[in-house]
Amino acid sequence: MRVLSIASTGMMAQQLNVEVISNNIANINTTAFKRSRAEFQDLMYQAEKRQGSQSTDSGTIVPTGVEVGLGVRPTSVNRINTTGNLTSTGNELDLAIEGRGYFNVTQPGGETAYTRAGSFKLSPEGSIVTADGFPVAPGITVPQGTREVVINRSGEVLAYVDGKTQPVNQGQLAMTVFVNESGLEALGDNLFRATPASGEPQDGLAGQAGFGTIRQKYLESSNVNVVQEITELISAQRAYEMNAKVIEAGDQMASTMTNMR
Repeated sequence: MRVLSIASTGMMAQQLNVEVISNNIANINTTAFKRSRAEFQDLMYQAEKRQGSQSTDSGTIVPTGVEVGLGVRPTSVNRINTTGNLTSTGNELDLAIEGRGYFNVTQPGGETAYTRAGSFKLSPEGSIVTADGFPVAPGITVPQGTREVVINRSGEVLAYVDGKTQPVNQGQLAMTVFVNESGLEALGDNLFRATPASGEPQDGLAGQAGFGTIRQKYLESSNVNVVQEITELISAQRAYEMNAKVIEAGDQMASTMTNMR
């Protein structure tokens, strides 16, 4: 019976849906986390009577026909790249991006990864790094004796050093945008990697046309909406239960047919 295989595809689809929702909820407090949404398509159809075919020798046409679908399949887990709320932290190395753009992070192998999680730290050498110690491009170092670090909207790092009245410009943070942000590959640890789907990285600086600006002492919150996720979780659970009921009904029908023989 087709009903068993059709309903099983529905159960597997809703299982994936619940897994995506659970990951969203788990990361509700992850800095700059972007929620995901599972998307589905119907499977191919079996045509038992094709619409548009001739039903008689006189040329009458079948208006609708008979097509039976074979279920559903997941097509993508789409990342929703809306900007989260900005939260004040008071930490001078916490940076949030208002608008489009990603900070550039140099990984140990020399490859560039991208992040919007601007909870940066200082290494023992005074370099601005991520929580895992990866340098933030272009590799800015804060000199010894710095009493305050100011990072302006365009990403310039100004160090107020003891004994000097004027701040010292240590460089400007790099920023990158992509045509299709949803095409970035998630690496974990709040990092992403460019792919053919994301398009080529377009490098620039904060405040330029098409690039966001930087807010010091702020962090971008997750864009997960708890009420929305709980609502979708309930909907996915109900859909899973209904598909399970279909399998149960199909099994009872098959059992009835067997007993009739």
